[in-house]
Amino acid sequence: MGPQAGGGHQVTAQTTTPLVELSGVGKRYGNVRALDGVSLQVRAGEITCVLGDNGAGKSTLIKIIAGLHRHDAGTLALDGEETRLASPREALDRGIATVYQDLAVVPLMPVWRNFFLGSEPRKGVAPFRRLDVDHMRRTTRAELLRMGIDLRDVDQPIGTLSGGERQCVAIARAVYFGAKVLVLDEPTAALGVKQSGVVLKYVAAARDQGLGVVLITHNPHHAYLVGDRFVLLKRGTMTGSHARDEITLDELTREMAGGDELDDLRHELRRGAAG
Repeated sequence: MGPQAGGGHQVTAQTTTPLVELSGVGKRYGNVRALDGVSLQVRAGEITCVLGDNGAGKSTLIKIIAGLHRHDAGTLALDGEETRLASPREALDRGIATVYQDLAVVPLMPVWRNFFLGSEPRKGVAPFRRLDVDHMRRTTRAELLRMGIDLRDVDQPIGTLSGGERQCVAIARAVYFGAKVLVLDEPTAALGVKQSGVVLKYVAAARDQGLGVVLITHNPHHAYLVGDRFVLLKRGTMTGSHARDEITLDELTREMAGGDELDDLRHELRRGAAG
């Protein structure tokens, strides 16, 4: 039985120090304000969903948490310690793993090789050290099974897997290499309903193993299936921040879609049709 996505997960106690905390974070590129006054918390064993359409500031937020860009306003704290991440390597060393939508994989390489890409274990004594292929095969299969992912053959090229399966391999890899925080950039954006459901199960599995998860998405239905907290962005600013028990799916959908703006548009369209 694989892991189950769903909203039955209980939010952890508020006394725990957030793994990641942004307070009033802002970022400008020249005269362009990409983010302004964004605050969120990521706690162990929780999923924080960041929702917004294109241009909402989601990509900039990811880059700040992942160490690609430095914020120029507000504070970023890891485990309660205020910091400015200098690089993605530093973020990774601090336990923050980011899985981007375009997945950094080598399609023609086998699944096990992609699982260990850049961190390949070796055996033997120099100058005869060589890749420990058997260990990588066994470990890849075992770690995928531990997450509930039963691949037929870890020797198959990763490019032959479905988009959902590749996302799941990336999630399992981050868990295996000790990530404390998992940032997922639109993991279901290019997937159908069934594959999206599979990915969300493994997002929930990562949460249940104690990781703090940041799920970036423009789909409120997917967010509400697994989310513990919801932060809404529009044009670089926060338009809402809610715990799961504070908002319904309908309210979340309306808030993300810009309920008042939709009402105005509906009124204008009706008036136009009547004319």
